[in-house]
Order: sequence, then C-alpha cells, then structure tokens
Amino acid sequence: MNFMTTLKDAWRRNDSLVCVGLDPEPGRLPAGLSGNEGIFTFCRDIVDATAGLVCAYKPQIAHFAAQRAEGVLERLIAHIHDKHPGIPVILDAKRGDIGSTAKHYAAEAFERYDADAVTLNPYLGHDSIAPFLERADKGVILLCRTSNPGGKDFQALDCGGEPLYIRVAETIARDWNGNGNCALVTGATWPEELGRVRRVVGEMPLLVPGIGAQGGDVQAVMTNGKTANGTGLMISSSRAILYASAGPDFADLAHRAADEMRKSVNLFRI
Repeated sequence: MNFMTTLKDAWRRNDSLVCVGLDPEPGRLPAGLSGNEGIFTFCRDIVDATAGLVCAYKPQIAHFAAQRAEGVLERLIAHIHDKHPGIPVILDAKRGDIGSTAKHYAAEAFERYDADAVTLNPYLGHDSIAPFLERADKGVILLCRTSNPGGKDFQALDCGGEPLYIRVAETIARDWNGNGNCALVTGATWPEELGRVRRVVGEMPLLVPGIGAQGGDVQAVMTNGKTANGTGLMISSSRAILYASAGPDFADLAHRAADEMRKSVNLFRI
C-alpha cells in the first residue's frame, strides 16, 4: 500500500492521530543503554510499546547522523516495517535542493532508508521536489507554517495580499499534488493559521509538531485542523513520549504517555 492508504488505515485501525517522533538524544538514554546498540534498543522498545496507539513514526535523521548512527536508523525503519507493517514511517529530513542532488536525496529517503514519506523544504521550487513527487507511492510532506517562533520571519510575509505560507499551501494543493501524495507541516503553536491552511488545502493531511514542550494546545489544533470525519492530522510528539521515564520502565511509560495523548486528541475528534 502507498503512504496515504497506510496512513488512513492507521488512523482508523488504531483510532489515533498521534505521530511519535523518534529523536534519540545523547545523554538521555536510560541507564545501561549506550552507543549505537543502545540507541537501537531504546527506539525499538519505544516503537514496540506504542505501535498500537499511533498513526505514524517520525525519526529525525540528524539525531542519528550526529551520533554516527545512520545504520541504526536503517535497522529501526526495517524493524518497524517488519514488526508493525501497518504504521508508516516519515523520515524527518527537511531536504531541499535541485538537479542530481534532489534525486540523490530522494534515493536516500526512499531507497536507502525505505521511508514511506519524507519532510522537505519547498522554497527552492517545484524542480527541487519533482524527484519526490514522482514517487506516487510515497508521501511528500512540505514545510508550510512551522512551529518555531522564527517561522514568521519569512512565512508570514505579505505575498500579493496573502501571507507566503498560504501561497505555498495554495501552490502545493493546486499544482504539485497531481499524485495525491502531498501533505504539509503546520505547527500546533499557530492554530488559527493552521485553520487557514486547512481551508485552502481541503482534506490534505497535515503534520503538526509543537504539542507539549513547544506549548501547542490539542483542543485548538483539533478545532482548527481536523477534517470533517475527524482525521486529517498527524499530531507529533517526541520528548513527552520518548523521555516519559529515564528508568528501566521507559517503554511502559512511553506507552502510557502515548495512550494519554491519543485519548486527549480523541476527545476533540467529533
């Protein structure tokens, strides 16, 4: 199945809009776990404990590459596909380049890592995204209105009477989504702007970071971002789930944190 079909099935089967970010931090692994094998064990156990509660996993490539653990990332994604095949994997890479480099980035995401989707920066234009869009079976998740405070420096600039992020959303929905495999990144920290994006793109999925440590509000996100059938969102949480415990019970408490988030989100789905 392609990314969009798998995502929709996960929304339904697990009754969940929760996406767990897999961002292993140096020095935050539980006691007894270290090095590349410790990173793999930590992330694998989090995945195995939460797989029935989520709609997607989102490993952040820099958290692995900075620790010379790209091989761990490959193993982790292979484990998810093998043991939890109904849960799509989003490679959080935010790539953006042109020509042969864009083609290699696409091969990296979809061939080397076997990700189901990848996050990308659209600001170099359509030709930088074309090698990804051509893969109709894969998800192409483009930055639109990001959760960080500095996002407004460019994304909120007036562009012919509308902010730039709205022009980005319009262009992607109208011109780039011919294969129906596009989604957008819209931060939980800007719920009203998330709502503006939703009205522009219809039922296109939105990846929503910023809940928890960044201060995003679940109710506001759901009110502004959900589709008519109560889906359409991948609400991402990383630290609150990954580091729910620093002890040997880390996987059990990650399960509890993911379940609590799922229940919190589901209160506002109808």
